[in-house]
Order: sequence, then structure tokens, then C-alpha cells
Amino acid sequence: MEPLERLEAVIRQYPSALVAYSGGVDSALLAVAARRVLGDKALAITAASPSLPPRELEAASAFARAQGLNHRVIRTDEMANEQYTANPANRCYFCKDELFTKLDALARDEDFAVVMDGFNQDDKGDYRPGHQAAREHATASPLAEAGLGKADVRAIAKALGLAVWDKPAAACLSSRIPYGTPVTTEALARIDAAEVVLAGLGFTSARVRHHGDLARVEVPPAELEWAFKQREAIVAGLKDAGYLWVTLDLEGYRMGSLNAALQHHGSR
Repeated sequence: MEPLERLEAVIRQYPSALVAYSGGVDSALLAVAARRVLGDKALAITAASPSLPPRELEAASAFARAQGLNHRVIRTDEMANEQYTANPANRCYFCKDELFTKLDALARDEDFAVVMDGFNQDDKGDYRPGHQAAREHATASPLAEAGLGKADVRAIAKALGLAVWDKPAAACLSSRIPYGTPVTTEALARIDAAEVVLAGLGFTSARVRHHGDLARVEVPPAELEWAFKQREAIVAGLKDAGYLWVTLDLEGYRMGSLNAALQHHGSR
């Protein structure tokens, strides 16, 4: 059985589904596959909050319209939870618990059989406290159940002509703040404004790691030379966004770089 057929076979077990849809390639493929299998009985839900960059919400909505998905945006209130804003190492757990609590209630109220997320086979090897919340809420993960890893997801999305097939991973804005440093709406807005500047300068997958008044900029290693050439524009733009000091991380962008602090302190 082909990978897409396996995925659709998993989805076909359910008469209807809510899909937690962030706009990334994993959840986008799942939402499209659910639409193919379940038609109008599939509803894609995007959670809006201060930790979601507005441009990501706009992109998710635009993709949903282009694909003819049933799509709805809801608000989540993780910022009201002190366990989340304290920014512990398992911060994502509290965010996902809030999300799936809202989705479970919606599924009950509107008679959807299951809530699905875009967790894939490769994610099992990552540190993902948010997946613990998904398991506690009995959320289905059809991509993983069908044995699909990231390469499979991208290959299927490309074959289906989905514009997001090669979209880089995009974690929430809170992931830019070191663990233990409180998450605030002001910090999230500053990070977003700074990353908009970098995107406007042509950088892909750029991250602004928030260290108080200091911004540590990560760009893909292949773009470091361009970053040096754009030094004055980067500094000016990020100072306009509210930072006092701007640094460039010479290791370049890597996913989960703030997790290095956990590993460093844990080895002591």
C-alpha cells in the first residue's frame, strides 16, 4: 500500500474528525487527507494566541481557502496559565493541554468522532512534552499510525501539489525564550517584530532568541555571509523592534537550540 493510501486508510476508520491544523506541512497534509476521505465531516482548527505569529495565521488561513478546507480559527488561553508563562522545560505540555481541552469540548459539542494532530513517526525521537498532552486527551495521530516520517510527509505533499510541501518548520514564538525566563505578550510581540525584519531582508528560517534586551539572531549557516553584509540593516531593524543589543550566532540556525541549556545543566 502506498504511503498516502495508508494515511487515508487510517483516517477512514473515523466517521468525522477535527484536525489540529497549524499550517505546517504535517498538519496541512493531514487536513487535506481528512478532507479527501471525510469531505465536509472534516474540520481543520487553527488555534490563535499571542505565541502564533500573525503571518503564520494568515498563511494557514490562505492555504485552507486554496484547498477548500472547512477551517475555523479559535482562541486559546495558555497565557492565562502561570504554569505556561513560567516557561518550564515542559512548557509545551501546558499549551497543548489547553489546545486539546478546547478541541475535545468542540468535538463533543458538534459531534465529531475524533481529534487528530500532525504528530509523525520521526517526532517520536524528539523531546516533545506537548505529545504527552495529546496522549492524555486520546488524540489520534494518523501520520504516525500510518508509519509516515517527515520525508514521507513532504513527498506526499509535493505529489499532491501542496504549496507547503517544502515549508520550513516553524515553532511558536515562545520557543525563542530561554526556559525559566517568563513568557510575556510584550516579549512575544518584540520577537515577532524582529523576525518580520529578518524575513523582509530575505532570510529563511531565521530565529530571534530572546535574552532580555539582547537578541541572538540565528540564520541558516548558508546565509551567514549574507547576514554579515546586512549587519547594519539587521541591527537597525531589531533595535527598532525594541532590542538594545543584537548578536549573530555563528553556529547558525538549528532547531531547539535553547534545549542545549537543558543538556548542559543536566550534565553537571
